[in-house]
Amino acid sequence: MELGLVTPLRAAWIAATLPIVIALIPSSTLRSFQQFLLGFAKRGKIMQSSSNKLSVPQKLFIHFYVLAFVWTTLLLAATWLYAYSTMPKISEPLLFSSIASHLTGGSRIFSLQGSHTSKEHRSKIGLSVFLLLLMEAQVLRRLFESIYVFKYSPYARMHIFGYLTGLFFYTAAPLSLCCNYATEVYKFGLSLIQEFIVKGKDRMLATEVDWWRFLNPLVQLRWYTWIGAAIFCWGWIHQCRCHAILGSLRENREHSDDYVVPHGDWFQYVSSPHYLAEIVIYAGFVVASGCSDLTICLLWVFVVANLVLAAAETHRWYLHKFDNYPRNRFAIFPFVY
Repeated sequence: MELGLVTPLRAAWIAATLPIVIALIPSSTLRSFQQFLLGFAKRGKIMQSSSNKLSVPQKLFIHFYVLAFVWTTLLLAATWLYAYSTMPKISEPLLFSSIASHLTGGSRIFSLQGSHTSKEHRSKIGLSVFLLLLMEAQVLRRLFESIYVFKYSPYARMHIFGYLTGLFFYTAAPLSLCCNYATEVYKFGLSLIQEFIVKGKDRMLATEVDWWRFLNPLVQLRWYTWIGAAIFCWGWIHQCRCHAILGSLRENREHSDDYVVPHGDWFQYVSSPHYLAEIVIYAGFVVASGCSDLTICLLWVFVVANLVLAAAETHRWYLHKFDNYPRNRFAIFPFVY
């Protein structure tokens, strides 16, 4: 395990989560701190116009998903290539020429004949590839929704701190799914670049690809990974439905600041089902990793704390805004909160 990257990531998730957890404690002593933090977290309909001094348009949400898509794709491609390089083979010429080997210091770690070929090591790298594939599916859908589904009001704003937090999240979250091998992948990528310089484009393109070996990292996944994937898909589908409902509320209302009560799907139970679905999605990552990766667990804890705080404020806004708001709805967890 490469602690050089893992430890800072874990520290970052803890540092980001602790203030939110403190703000969630029901105490009159902490009321001023809670209001202070909520001032940063508010956005869209629950953000007062008087709070717009340090704010940006909420439609800039698209920046999160463009960043997430580019960054996740890069991590996925690099990690998958590294996983491919660790897969055993029957007969194949060495990836690096003797000149390239000399340039990389003769390292055996990142060649196709590398020493990291244990079944356990290959299995964990394959898991990182799979988790990044799930993240890719998530950020691609969110990017599509930002462009074609959501109709942001021209008055909808978010605090600049919330905007920066979103950029941090979509940089750190994909990295957290593969951080155990990120340093190895980075060094492997550098060796490929050096090989490209030595061999040239034509010789690189002539390299034969073993497609079965390329897909092999996904064949070695454990049973709990598929359960986690099923949980991910469950949350993914419901979030898609809830976002479609929210998007439909503003059809032909781009220049209106009016709001209506959403109905359908998990809106029957909670005020922020899209937040609940997001929690389910990231719970899928935790289960898929075997519930043993502390970095991914801390990522999920941050998601839960952040969305519970936002959902509680949204629920209060609905109750204050609509006299006929369904009183049987909870904020985010059905029959609990």
